[in-house]
Amino acid sequence: MSVELHRLPNGFRIVTERMPGLQSAAIGIWIMAGGRDERPEENGIAHFLEHMAFKGTEKRTTLQIAEAIEDVGGYINAYTSREMTAYYARVLEADVPLALDVLADILVNPLFAEEEIEVERGVILQEIGQVLDTPDDVIFDWLQEVAYPDQALGRSILGPAERVRGFTREDLFRFIGTHYTPDRMILAAAGAVDHAEIVRLAEALFSGQTPAARGQLDPARFASGERREIKPLEQAHMALAFECPGYRDPGIYTAQVFSTALGGGMSSRLFQELREKRGLCYTVFAQTGAYADTGMLTLYAGTSAEQVGPMAELTMAELARAAQDMTPAEVARARVQMKAGLLMGLESPSNRAERLARLVSIWDRVPGVEETVANIDAVTTGDVREFAARLAGTARPALALYGPVSGAPALDALQGRLAA
Repeated sequence: MSVELHRLPNGFRIVTERMPGLQSAAIGIWIMAGGRDERPEENGIAHFLEHMAFKGTEKRTTLQIAEAIEDVGGYINAYTSREMTAYYARVLEADVPLALDVLADILVNPLFAEEEIEVERGVILQEIGQVLDTPDDVIFDWLQEVAYPDQALGRSILGPAERVRGFTREDLFRFIGTHYTPDRMILAAAGAVDHAEIVRLAEALFSGQTPAARGQLDPARFASGERREIKPLEQAHMALAFECPGYRDPGIYTAQVFSTALGGGMSSRLFQELREKRGLCYTVFAQTGAYADTGMLTLYAGTSAEQVGPMAELTMAELARAAQDMTPAEVARARVQMKAGLLMGLESPSNRAERLARLVSIWDRVPGVEETVANIDAVTTGDVREFAARLAGTARPALALYGPVSGAPALDALQGRLAA
């Protein structure tokens, strides 16, 4: 398997990896712009724009976009995150040129017809309503807001309904003109792909685009705070976050190993202590997410109103205990879980294409898998204990609670439990 990277004169980057033996390919265009690039009055527009990309171009109707890919048995979709928006397809080898043409068409030649804007506005408002009715979805938006208050990084990706109701055709074109520029686009493809052919096709489709200067993102400021929404639900939902390193910081590997050992699987400390031994919850996990200049270690659990207090206190006790007695066996297991997850994921061309795009966006190159594995293997038990000690000793968490949570301890009480 070989990775090849090419840059057009306008900054548009093309990265591919051929996977011998496959008859299909994953291909997509990742734009280095998302919710974090929105001004306050634009909150939700990156996601709105993602929806509108499939609503017709100068040469294809909404139906023709879908039919072009599905008539050849393919699949097309998109997603918006806080720092990136992606448009991607999965097709057979012979249909890679078609898929790239469709993707280029929806990005370069969108119509944004007024009637389609209104239809999609209604769809997005329904999506917002669905999230608000799903406690274990909305609680993470609230946690993000508490952790990064009054910042683009803390606002929801979908945006508030009142903003979505007001977006205009001109707003969509303005966001595209500012952020959908070739120097912020990465075409990534993996599977049955030919690098030279994709470069040739990309030159024809994207070389006419013009780069633009990008303003600096405001530095992230993690804050400690609490949001508690009391509602008569069946479960009490708790989400807790600590700041951790961003994805360019080597310390991210330690944070990831720690969160995996703490709550990354059935053998993890939180799963064993809270669920298996005490039966306090059905779902409990810890995970680490990273951005350009910050990251979040997130813990989540759902339980009954009667158990939310003990569950929250035990969660903090496990965090504090990890600084003292996290074992080499636990760290080794976490490292193996991370490496296995990475390597298994790379068997999928879709996962591999996304990894290519993400690494190019971060490093402007694709580090080898062996480099990533070496970084994971370099994390020691001492590193993990030191990381846990910093959380227990000086870190100030953010907390979100939803449901019958009146009996949950306040953030200050939980912080005291952590430091005890």
